[in-house]
Amino acid sequence: MSASDDQEDVAKVLAGESAAFEGIVRRWQGPLVNLAYRFCLDRGRAEDLAQEAFLRAYRALPGWRREGAFSTWLFALATNLYRTELRRIPARSLPLDAVAEPGFRDDTDEKMAADARDRAVRRAVLALPEKYRDALVLFYFHGMDIAEAAGSLRLPEGTLKARLHRGRELLRGKLRLLAGLSWKEAR
Repeated sequence: MSASDDQEDVAKVLAGESAAFEGIVRRWQGPLVNLAYRFCLDRGRAEDLAQEAFLRAYRALPGWRREGAFSTWLFALATNLYRTELRRIPARSLPLDAVAEPGFRDDTDEKMAADARDRAVRRAVLALPEKYRDALVLFYFHGMDIAEAAGSLRLPEGTLKARLHRGRELLRGKLRLLAGLSWKEAR
């Protein structure tokens, strides 16, 4: 995925070649569905939300100011849409202690342990308050840098850094509870 590909496709769409938007959809469909899934935990709803994000992006394309990366603009649009839709029709959520613990078999296969650890981390992240969860998801799960994640959430970089710090502290506490570790062991 390159920024120049996005810019070329946007220019073509704005010049009347609506079929060029297909390139944008191909490049960003997976990441937008994944982002939506992290908001709603429902694959079907995530696909619907991503489709709506693409429709809104297509309609709003003339408003993209080209000051930042197209991906930052697209993720900001999608994130705002997902938040709005989830406020309108909330995702079904469970308290962290009501979610079943991943099962372990007696065999100590490293991959199984890593998968269980990843599931526990994702579950703990999803149990965080929205403002911390969004920051962590964009930064860690989507690999955005501070500037991109801050732009996507429409926050100053300092605010994003503070939310990442606080989110990590909250996450550390949740993981400590899940693992039954003392505070020092969680650090």
